[in-house]
Amino acid sequence: MATTNDIRNGMCIEHNDVLYTIISFQHVKPGKGPAFVRTKLKNITSGKVIEVTFSAGHKINENRVERRTYQFLYKDDMGFHFMHKETYEQLSITEELINNVGLLKEGNDVEMVIHADTETPLYAELLPSVVMEITYTEPGVRGDSSSTSSLKQATIETGATIMVPLFCVTGDKIRINTTDNSYQERVK
Repeated sequence: MATTNDIRNGMCIEHNDVLYTIISFQHVKPGKGPAFVRTKLKNITSGKVIEVTFSAGHKINENRVERRTYQFLYKDDMGFHFMHKETYEQLSITEELINNVGLLKEGNDVEMVIHADTETPLYAELLPSVVMEITYTEPGVRGDSSSTSSLKQATIETGATIMVPLFCVTGDKIRINTTDNSYQERVK
């Protein structure tokens, strides 16, 4: 069992019988009164973020989780199927456990967070950025340049729509930030 002195970002803890990851924390030693730790916790299953304050030295239940790289194989009525990159072990999970499922295509790698004691997948997240091809977008107007800050809608190969600069055309490969679905750059 750990204490508040052991808290670090990314740590997985159990609070009120629910698993949370620690997003941020701050040790506070006020002039009067005892010290405490102010934390922001993200619920692993729902994604909801809450703020919790622990008194200094409070005992917390740390849960061991492992991050493993899996490759997305295919989707069917049973769920999304992934393969471990080293052991070739396959597992399937539901759509709710995948962060930003709209940017997931066959062959993409994901980081699967797995509860080490029970070997159950908790959630899967895409790499920080992915490269996708634009399958449809309205043509740009002559004179559009990379300095233009205007955006237009584009459909990518997974069927998701994102906002891209006016100079992007159908067939371009672009890098997309998976945390907020934003355009990063054109890829050659």
